[in-house]
Amino acid sequence: MIMLCLTLVLLIALMASGVPIYVSLGLSSLVYFLSDGIAGVAAAHTMINGLDSFTLIAIPFFILAGHLMNSAGFTDRIFTLARSIIGWAPGGLGHVNIGASVVFAGMSGAAVADAGGLGAVEVKAMRDAGYDRGFSVGITAASSTIGPIIPPSLPLIIYGVVAEVSIGKLFAAGLIPGLLMAVALMVMVHIVSVRRGYPRDVAFSMPVTLRAAKSSVLPLLMPIIIVGGIVFGIFTPTEAAIAAVVYTVLVGSLVYKTINYRALLDATLSTIETTAVVLMIIASAALFAWVLTANQVADGLASGLLSMTEDKTLILLMIMLIVFAVGFFMETIAAITVLAPLILPVAMTVGIDPVHLGIVLVLNLMIGLLTPPVGMVLYVLAKVSKTPFEECVKATLPFLVPLIGVLLLLVLIPEIALYLPERLFPE
Repeated sequence: MIMLCLTLVLLIALMASGVPIYVSLGLSSLVYFLSDGIAGVAAAHTMINGLDSFTLIAIPFFILAGHLMNSAGFTDRIFTLARSIIGWAPGGLGHVNIGASVVFAGMSGAAVADAGGLGAVEVKAMRDAGYDRGFSVGITAASSTIGPIIPPSLPLIIYGVVAEVSIGKLFAAGLIPGLLMAVALMVMVHIVSVRRGYPRDVAFSMPVTLRAAKSSVLPLLMPIIIVGGIVFGIFTPTEAAIAAVVYTVLVGSLVYKTINYRALLDATLSTIETTAVVLMIIASAALFAWVLTANQVADGLASGLLSMTEDKTLILLMIMLIVFAVGFFMETIAAITVLAPLILPVAMTVGIDPVHLGIVLVLNLMIGLLTPPVGMVLYVLAKVSKTPFEECVKATLPFLVPLIGVLLLLVLIPEIALYLPERLFPE
């Protein structure tokens, strides 16, 4: 127990010093291995085993598809379509921002990809239309968290691998909560826009909308292919990711003529860099999770929570408080890999569905992406919008209210997440 405490102290010290999360997790865990007399080769095997899953192959392909969609011009077409459909409402571009994120969510599966791809387009359009920078950045940051909830979702894939839960069920479970997040954010945008007198963007025009829809048909087919293929068992998540890349390359190179050799090379190199970081996080987090398992931390957590109550709603609320605190300091993928083995046994003991747990876990961690000091979405938007990081934090805080409201609603009413999985995957 003393070595576990020292390991945790070392991890916190490394993270506080700005050391990358995968290095912090790996070094602190390795110190535990060596000090406990366990051979270093055992640590290497543990990290390798953490990556030994066929489903993880989907990650680089979904990342590559996201990069290629930006190069192909999918994001611009999606934004134009959303603008023609809902730009007429008060604070029109705020609603467009959210609508575009919902559509893009069915393609990228990552909040950072949404913020980096659509974010630059959205913030510029809102600033040019007279919206203040804080509101533009805040709604862009908040809407990007929809991406990992609506399928396909990289965090849900990782949770499914770690918790050994059906990826298809998780994808189906994320659809209604993702749309609920969009509605909650739109209500917030409407209230703020009316109070501040933000303009309507464009008058609704059926001919304009039809032209935008015609231009966006091919991009809109992509989420149908990905999600429909997985949910109806046509192909696995990994095969869906490969199909997404092939589809984007064909549309971008043969139809839109926007993807050439250089764009493909740049997207591939960016994907290799991002994937390497993601896999290093998963491997080092698996090592740290082994340390926690070896010290029976999961059993201790279960005993502690169950000693206070056996009500599954209260248990889930307490788990979410723990996850919320972890989300302030730990990157999403690392948090899922470390937390899932700890909280899943507790949840299963009191009858919490692992699919429901996965949705609330990922949504909770998405809120962590909007909070310092980690807050990856905030850093990305600060860069693409040329806004000081502190201003991004301040602007995003009000939009945490509807997101936390949706999270609490999902905790209290599991059927919101479980409705589709129970009907699409009857047992």
